[in-house]
Amino acid sequence: MSQGRQTACGNCEKRACGGHLRLIAGLIALVCALLLPLVSGTAQAQTGTTTGLRIPRYVSLKSDRVNLREGPSKDHRTTWVFQRAGLPVEITAEFENWRRIRDSEGSEGWVLQSLLSGKKTALVAPWRRGEVFPLFGKAAETSDRVAKLQTGVQASVRKCDAVWCRISGEGYDGYIQKTLLWGVYPEDVFE
Repeated sequence: MSQGRQTACGNCEKRACGGHLRLIAGLIALVCALLLPLVSGTAQAQTGTTTGLRIPRYVSLKSDRVNLREGPSKDHRTTWVFQRAGLPVEITAEFENWRRIRDSEGSEGWVLQSLLSGKKTALVAPWRRGEVFPLFGKAAETSDRVAKLQTGVQASVRKCDAVWCRISGEGYDGYIQKTLLWGVYPEDVFE
């Protein structure tokens, strides 16, 4: 009769490392949760496994220095360092206290949830490089133009209706069409 042999974990030198087993089980559950809608053909809005909030959803970076990692732990390699507090990002998955995010250029990775804020921010048309867009005094194209904003300008989003959002930043405050913002969804309406 042979006895089962446990091997030590190469990273932590413990037998049958429970931390690594939980991490692997969590990653398997996360992959299954992400793939299920693709396999079943459903494109329904999902809710986060940790927060119960809508996935995907926009948030912003809380700090001027946020490490973007390959996976949901500090053991994973940092692939990018964001250096712009308030930058809008889109949460695409949750795992414990980690959030997978995507920026306006499509880069994805994992960050600690404590480095994210629920403050609504947006970028002005980052997909239309080199253009300038009018900011209006009221939610109408016939309103006075109060500023011109360049592509990629970061703004605080104060409110949105079905078509317009009121945004503000250093030296400007006014209305812009929602379709010109990266950081709000077409269905987002709030005061």
